[in-house]
Amino acid sequence: MSKRALAWQLLNSLKTRLVLSALLFILVLLPLIGVALNDAFTEQVKSAAKNELSAYVYSVLAVTEVENKRIFIPELVLENRFNLIQSGLYAIATTENAEHQQSIVWHSQSFMGITPPEHFTIPPTGKNAFEQIDLDGAPHLIYSFSVSFASLNENVPVTIHIIKDELEFQQQIAQFNQQLWTWLLILILVMLVFQLSWLIWTIRPLARFTQELHDVEQGKSTQLSSQYPSELQEVARQLNILLNTEQTQRKRYRNALADLAHSLKTPLAVIKSQADLSEASSEQVSNISRIISHQLKRAQTAASASWHLGIKVDEVGAKLLRTLAKIYREPQIDLSGEMAPQAVFKGDEADLTEILGNLLDNACKAAKSQVKLTVTGNAYQLQLCIEDDGPGISEALQTQIFERGIRADSYRQGNGIGLAIVRDLVDSYNGRISVSRSENLGGAKFTVNFTHSA
Repeated sequence: MSKRALAWQLLNSLKTRLVLSALLFILVLLPLIGVALNDAFTEQVKSAAKNELSAYVYSVLAVTEVENKRIFIPELVLENRFNLIQSGLYAIATTENAEHQQSIVWHSQSFMGITPPEHFTIPPTGKNAFEQIDLDGAPHLIYSFSVSFASLNENVPVTIHIIKDELEFQQQIAQFNQQLWTWLLILILVMLVFQLSWLIWTIRPLARFTQELHDVEQGKSTQLSSQYPSELQEVARQLNILLNTEQTQRKRYRNALADLAHSLKTPLAVIKSQADLSEASSEQVSNISRIISHQLKRAQTAASASWHLGIKVDEVGAKLLRTLAKIYREPQIDLSGEMAPQAVFKGDEADLTEILGNLLDNACKAAKSQVKLTVTGNAYQLQLCIEDDGPGISEALQTQIFERGIRADSYRQGNGIGLAIVRDLVDSYNGRISVSRSENLGGAKFTVNFTHSA
């Protein structure tokens, strides 16, 4: 079976679909929830940071004074981190002239030794701006708020910038992410175990249903049990009806065939006992008697189930090759076989023996010195190939060779029915039989193909 066919078979399985849907639900939905929670927490941290920096702005504005249009802010402010050099929290006051040139009019002690950015965002008066900037190559958050002080009947605009190292916020986010994804991973594992356990319990009736069907196929059982969920009870009931009907029909067939064989044997015995019976007629009566005996034996030994264990073809083929090698000693026929050990025939062993026996016997009759049997297959298909080095079969006769009355040994009109029986048997198993010329030996090549259900 190809990889594509195997993949399609897996995807066509109800069990596989349920497992995949559960996995998709868990492995896609939960990570999406994690991403959403992470984004929400990040936004919450940013909002908290904005509120914190906003509070620092008002603490700076509280100590800001304007005299003679000049801004005065004490060097030391209430928040102690503003007074520690490079503490990670900085305050800056800037003004902007008519030409939009910015200048720093004050900065906290913590900003000493820090290279200021080339440009500050100056929001409109009464508005604020919150963004990210880089100071000395490190990411920082900056909150800017513009106000205007009245001095000597003029407005003195000033913007207070509060800058804080982003590392603290990143650590909060990283710690939250670690806890979030740790618990989500634990939740995923728990849900996987729960979902798989639930699926196993849910599809257990299907597994039992499959096993019972397999037991019926193997001949270990003739019926399905009725202890199934309501969705499967009707299916099991209909299958039991079908099995009962099929078994009854097969029993009638065997009985009818046995009755027919028994009823014909006595008249044939009487005819054969006639003293004035010609030799040709006696031979035909004997042939009829052998056919009836064979069919009677088949009727008596036919399996009672419609499905069968796989018959290993190499065992049957090897036995036939040994038997025919003893029969066709003069002239000596080289009988060879290449048979795959895994090749099986899903049917009655007697039917397989008759198919192979007829084809090999015909090949031996037509061959000059060589007959070859090739068997390939697996659990899903089987191919039988019988070749000989005889004269072969003409294209015109290839379309008629399986009709009753066409003899495959002489390839002329006669009374043979061997290949017709083979064709009927192959058709009964939904197989295909064809004849062509052998590429290897040059004679006839009979190919039989069977396709088995999975």
